[in-house]
Amino acid sequence: MKELIRVLEETSRSAVIQVMDEGADYKTAEYELYVDGKPCLHSAKTVETLYGLTPDTAYELQIKRDGVLSESVSVRTRRETVTLNVRDFGAHGDGVTDDTAFLQAAILVCPKNSRVYIPRGVYRFTNLFLKSDMTLELGEGAVLSAIPDGDRLPVLPGRVESSDGASEFMPGTWEGKPVDAYAGLITGLWVENVTICGRGTLDGNADFTNWWNHAYRDRRPARPKAIFLNRCKNVTVTGITVKNSPAWNLHPYFSEGIRFLDLRIQSPADSHNTDGIDPESCRDVEIAGVWFSVGDDCIAIKSGTYSEGRTYGVPCTDIRVHHCLMERGHGGVTVGSEIAAGVDRISVSDCRFIETDRGLRVKTRRGRGKDSCLRGIVFDRVRMEGVRTAFVINAFYFCGPDGKTEYVASKEALPVDDRTPRVGEVEIRNVICTGCHVAGIYFYGLPESKIEKVVMENVRISFAEDPEPGVAAMMTGCEPDAGKGIFIRNAKRVELRNVEMSGYRGEPVDLDGVDEFDWDRA
Repeated sequence: MKELIRVLEETSRSAVIQVMDEGADYKTAEYELYVDGKPCLHSAKTVETLYGLTPDTAYELQIKRDGVLSESVSVRTRRETVTLNVRDFGAHGDGVTDDTAFLQAAILVCPKNSRVYIPRGVYRFTNLFLKSDMTLELGEGAVLSAIPDGDRLPVLPGRVESSDGASEFMPGTWEGKPVDAYAGLITGLWVENVTICGRGTLDGNADFTNWWNHAYRDRRPARPKAIFLNRCKNVTVTGITVKNSPAWNLHPYFSEGIRFLDLRIQSPADSHNTDGIDPESCRDVEIAGVWFSVGDDCIAIKSGTYSEGRTYGVPCTDIRVHHCLMERGHGGVTVGSEIAAGVDRISVSDCRFIETDRGLRVKTRRGRGKDSCLRGIVFDRVRMEGVRTAFVINAFYFCGPDGKTEYVASKEALPVDDRTPRVGEVEIRNVICTGCHVAGIYFYGLPESKIEKVVMENVRISFAEDPEPGVAAMMTGCEPDAGKGIFIRNAKRVELRNVEMSGYRGEPVDLDGVDEFDWDRA
């Protein structure tokens, strides 16, 4: 059997592997993973983590199916200077004691290229700050259990002017703007070469009696994220479960070289702003083998709201999402809406969406600005089941303080100026969507800045027998509907190659303001 394993990441004591099966998404055919000729674990996950390894040691990995072993792949674990057990620093792990000081002490004294280990137990804490060149491992049965009390959390200021007035220090942020915000439950500021890993859980303990109720949802300082990485490099998060975050779960911000691998991210469907992973103004981000079930977008790619995007001009680029499972959430993968510096080279492949409100979701609006150019978005080899609307491009997104103004909502062509965003080329290939409810394709571009090009190839969309009505896009004037086929407004060119729909209601196509529309059903 040919080589079937790709090593995505290794730590001093674990390795993340991907089973290279064509056609697999989050799950694949069951297999045994062998280490040095001996069976180690049984799994059906395409992206899996192998634990219990020894630092600075070479291993040979193989996959066994139907009694046949694959070719071996070599992996060598990282060197490790020392392991620091938080129990040795006084941490109790009894679910009652506030262990913050003990946990933070272990992190602060951790030598370069060493590991802070949190063994089984429930560790109550407020928040932790990371340092560079370290591993933080949550052992099996370990729970970092957040104390949901804003009065005990440090605040990260939104803007701090430098002494010479020439630059700004911006540790705090909320929805694309530098504002005062509570520190993340785990926070990294200007750190690099960090790994957060293990089989344990980070529990934000948010609910509707604290962070999610109306008194806290829109307050300042802004709610904390579960993991916040501000201007970090080479940070990997693997294996752990993150649940009940006060706001966004994982938020890398102006960072690069970030990996989120083999994670479980979970919040109730009705929780507020509990996005799964939100890369903002980041470069080189990989999201692989992640299971999502959240109360907002599973993945939302961003680059600032207004002046921040234009001032710093850092787009989100080279974002790779693959072999993930999205069960529920507002959007499977979303681009926007805080997207003032634009995006480029966004790849989503080999994923599965189950009962998300939308599949691929692009959202922007007037005011995001001329640098808000959304391009290079590729969506390939994706299965959707029971989604409400499969594909949405919405240039009139109305959430936020100014979202329902006449300037944003007007369907008339307005003058093109520095406030006008662009939607460039979007490619959608090899998608099967079954049990769709509201709409198959809903694209609404600006009349003065039309969607430039959408290419869809080898796409199958079928509707539920009794589709539930809903709103396809969050925009003024979008009325509830069900079983709508293809609805497009204001696009320069749309190419549909081998695209089929079944079970829709009414006419299959509703176009207006589309310069070129080519539907080749062969």
